[in-house]
Amino acid sequence: MIYKNSLEGISSDMLKGFFVDWPNPPNPQTHLKLLKKSSKVIIAIDENTNQVVGFVTAISDGVLSAYIPFLEVLPEYKSIGIGKELVNQMLIELEDIYMIDLCCDDDLVPYYKKFGMLKSNGMSFRNYKMQSGR
Repeated sequence: MIYKNSLEGISSDMLKGFFVDWPNPPNPQTHLKLLKKSSKVIIAIDENTNQVVGFVTAISDGVLSAYIPFLEVLPEYKSIGIGKELVNQMLIELEDIYMIDLCCDDDLVPYYKKFGMLKSNGMSFRNYKMQSGR
């Protein structure tokens, strides 16, 4: 597996199969746009297929705060440590930031606790008509 913190050489053709179970998922072109507009990105590439198989993004003010909105690994690549490596590399990228936040479902709290994260309260608003990013 190759891990990169740059999108150099990445095209939308390499971003297929993500956003599983989303009723209205972003297309690969929108996916590439969201990666490009993120403050930080780490991608996992299968060197045998040259396809992106996982990614994590962060949005940050670059001073005190960062938010991790996405961590995704393709279903056929789950449970082999790719997500763990993506998060570890992102936390290194953000090591000079005071607060790093993310939202997750309750069943993922134990996963993120392994990285030293603490459970906290939060609020969210979802504009589902914009879920595809179009």
